[in-house]
Amino acid sequence: MDDQKQERILIVSASIGTGHTQAARAIEEYWAEKNPQAHITHVDFLDTDTFSFDNLLKETYIKMIDVFPMLYDVIYRLSQGDRKGSAVQTALAWMLKRRMLKLIKREQPDVVIFTHPFPCGAACILKRQNLIDVPLVAVITDFEVHQFWVYKQIDAYFVGHERMVQELCEAGISAHKITVTGIPVRRSFFAPRETAYDTNGLVTVLIMGGGLGLGCLETALRRLDEVKGIDQLIVVTGRNSDLYEGLVAMQKHMHKPTTIYGYTLDIAKLMQDATLLVTKPGGLTCMEAITVGLPMVFFSAIPGQEESNAAFLEKQGYARWARDIHNLEDVVTALLNNPERLHKMAELEAQWKIDGASNIVVAAQELLTREKPKELK
Repeated sequence: MDDQKQERILIVSASIGTGHTQAARAIEEYWAEKNPQAHITHVDFLDTDTFSFDNLLKETYIKMIDVFPMLYDVIYRLSQGDRKGSAVQTALAWMLKRRMLKLIKREQPDVVIFTHPFPCGAACILKRQNLIDVPLVAVITDFEVHQFWVYKQIDAYFVGHERMVQELCEAGISAHKITVTGIPVRRSFFAPRETAYDTNGLVTVLIMGGGLGLGCLETALRRLDEVKGIDQLIVVTGRNSDLYEGLVAMQKHMHKPTTIYGYTLDIAKLMQDATLLVTKPGGLTCMEAITVGLPMVFFSAIPGQEESNAAFLEKQGYARWARDIHNLEDVVTALLNNPERLHKMAELEAQWKIDGASNIVVAAQELLTREKPKELK
């Protein structure tokens, strides 16, 4: 217990989308619950209002996947594989390493847990140069491994599914470093859900575009407004204020009762009261829906990780993927006309429900009992 009280935990996320940040918060939340004496610091590595490389990187990344998805697709595919992404990967890590060194020296952590590969790569460069000697943990919040996560200096990988073990092993990572924990979601998503339908007896479709409000939400909303059988629509635009204002203006012309949210912390309750989730297939959002037992329809998947997420989760039976947004209403209509199919999807999700945050904290604490960090150089 004395050793547990002295735990110093550094959790590093990056605010490119909210999934990485919410995963970090889920770990932070559970660790604090399990050991209130632990000193836990959660840092958004790209949270800055000043002009810097970090901010430029973040804004460029967001703009590319929103406005130039095909360019992002090319870069993603060129950087995936054994060696193709090593140049970009190494360049990003070197650019961020000075800031990472300052952070680790300041916090003096017993372990560093990463939910985004960019800061993780910077720490791996420092470890390779013997500038730090602290256990590094990677938490992958998608259902496919990207080259950007592959570093021999990482001491433990926590992944969402068994198939990712093979992917990491094929990339040269030792199997003993990899644990299938599930993707961490916050405690509120584990609240009991009464049925696969809204507690008010209404067929409610929840539409999300990720925390940044990316994707063709306006088009999706217009199409879903024409679907018979939907009683009400709820839309979450995230931090995209322009999108929020545009949808609010459009709201008065909608046929169906429609509620528009910007960034909200009530996602768990919205999911628990929904019949169906129509969303971009971000890993964290999908895991939240699976935990709740909410069937999904995917649209506007970002090339690369999200397309892989969509294909994998559709194959598991948790979701349908409208690969062309013009088919979105057909896919949604087919599901709403088949309540047995919806219930089956929810049952399959319940069978795979997994407490990723709990598993990660337990595994990380076991890692701490095996490794003691040395003094920083």
